[in-house]
Amino acid sequence: MEIRDLKIKAAQIRKDLLTIIHRAKTGHTGGSLSNTDILTALYYEIMNIDIANPKWEERDRFIASKGHSVESLWCILADRGFFPKEELETYSQFGTRLIGHPNNKVPGIEMNTGALGHGLPISVGMALAAKRDGRSYRVFCLMGDGEQAEGSNWEAAMAGAHYKLDNLVGIIDRNGLQISGTTEEVMGLEPLEEKWTAFGWNVISIDGNSMEELVHTFRNVPEIEGKPTLVLANTLKGKGVSFAEGVPGWHHRIPNDDELERALTELQQKIDELSREGQVR
Repeated sequence: MEIRDLKIKAAQIRKDLLTIIHRAKTGHTGGSLSNTDILTALYYEIMNIDIANPKWEERDRFIASKGHSVESLWCILADRGFFPKEELETYSQFGTRLIGHPNNKVPGIEMNTGALGHGLPISVGMALAAKRDGRSYRVFCLMGDGEQAEGSNWEAAMAGAHYKLDNLVGIIDRNGLQISGTTEEVMGLEPLEEKWTAFGWNVISIDGNSMEELVHTFRNVPEIEGKPTLVLANTLKGKGVSFAEGVPGWHHRIPNDDELERALTELQQKIDELSREGQVR
């Protein structure tokens, strides 16, 4: 897909995730909006997957360690055809597969996540298995920045470097906010880039809401043979919805009817603008 088409897709996914959160009256709005560009780049342009065969052995693996921000992932999996899009209407309803965290009863989900700090250790195991089995697949693991306070991540970071897992890509959704405030107020992380570098990873710091930078970066990993990659994706919590951007309260706030209408209007205007740009070209 062209970059413009990926941006249009990301805006549509944001519309979808806001709609299902509003309908269910539950969800993690801010983080799902911030990670949408990352997931769109991976699922529509980068990862080697087979929708008709979700368990294909050579598939690239994606682990949403930041499992609470699952709404964007559900919408993307539905849009790609892993399950019927109509099933999104059941999100967080009694008996649904589409619960508030990734659930491996759903095609396309590798493992249940939600307990923070578990995704990267398991991703290290998957990447090591690929190396030892002579497989070509890569493992992408999306973490939250607040999640970096979990010690298990740093144990996994040591292991990833020790075993020279250049087929492993860690991604931090660095939006600077968590449920109770800024990351630096709750548990200071900086200098985050230097810390991951010291643990033996090749660190690439980018604008995590720039589709151009995301696609370029993911296409070119690993940059260094024998080193795992950490993509420090600097994002804006609530991205795409003007009144939610950078506002801590939107971590798990549910849009009311008026807010949903405003947000959907803004995102549709973005889609229309991008579409007009394509027509002019």
